[in-house]
Amino acid sequence: MTALAAVSVFLISCGEPQSGGPKKLKIGFAMDTLREERWQRDNEAFKAHCEKMNVECIITVADNRAEKQANDVENLLTQGVDVLVIAPSNAKQAASMVEKAKAQNVPVISYDRLIDSDKIDLYISHQVPVIGKKIAEYAVAKVPKGNYLMVYGSSTDNNASIMKKEQMAIIQPFVDRGDIKIVAEQFIEGWDPELALNFVENALTQNNDNIQAIVVSNDGMAGGAVNALAKKGLSGKILVTGQDAQLDALQRIAEGRQSMTVYKPIIPLASGAVDAAIKLAKGEKLETSPFRNDAIGKEIPAILLDVFSVDKDNLMDTVIKDGYSKFEDVFRNVPEADRPKRP
Repeated sequence: MTALAAVSVFLISCGEPQSGGPKKLKIGFAMDTLREERWQRDNEAFKAHCEKMNVECIITVADNRAEKQANDVENLLTQGVDVLVIAPSNAKQAASMVEKAKAQNVPVISYDRLIDSDKIDLYISHQVPVIGKKIAEYAVAKVPKGNYLMVYGSSTDNNASIMKKEQMAIIQPFVDRGDIKIVAEQFIEGWDPELALNFVENALTQNNDNIQAIVVSNDGMAGGAVNALAKKGLSGKILVTGQDAQLDALQRIAEGRQSMTVYKPIIPLASGAVDAAIKLAKGEKLETSPFRNDAIGKEIPAILLDVFSVDKDNLMDTVIKDGYSKFEDVFRNVPEADRPKRP
């Protein structure tokens, strides 16, 4: 964590142009965080594809602070980026960053998280509505009756609201029938695992541990939920969902402490963003589909990538088969006799 914090203080520059050579395209990527493993993967994949495509990239990290991200974007624009990519800390505040870029005729890509602006040139992400659906569908298939906790992401992140909407579309009919009771629900600011742990711990206490499922919107918070369950001796006894296919979550799934996650291949996302940025910089047309941003009531051009549910039954056929995570890492804490056969 200390190393990551240190990284975020500096601009991370890659693919510097050779002196005297032709000017390279320059892409600015304003990231929100490097706290979760998945964002570290985005960072590395984005830099790697920029180098492959022979373009310069400057990456900033806002440490989950919208004010810092606003300053980061100003710095990127001052440095003359040809395209600006933003993974927003705050969907609404990021709209003003889009305005500043557009005032300088700089195209803007909203990366992974949706900015509340109809002036963005592209929203590239995984199928966020599908992520919400897959999480909820898994939960109701495994636990069709009982008391549910709902642990949503940050209230300032459109993805959290989109997932909540899709989750409830699946779960509400069960609630209406009286099969499922949502005994507590909460948005967790910053998707903070510690805040998620506190929320789950309190909800367990208030309900005398009578909870059958904890529907969690990402793996970091799922880790908090699992830790709360461990304190109560309930580890592995209550369904816990997640998203991102972080290594620690995959290990918890292999051990039986977390039920599922949603796997979102990161390299196609990062590479797709770089490729789209290059096209926008050259004034070339993108192949997109319209996506409605309910927060502003408008459709924006989008590229949305496929996602996959992962649980103990298909670890081998998804993240390990794809080379996303290694067999020995995922099953590190599982006794040799209980591990599946290596491919």
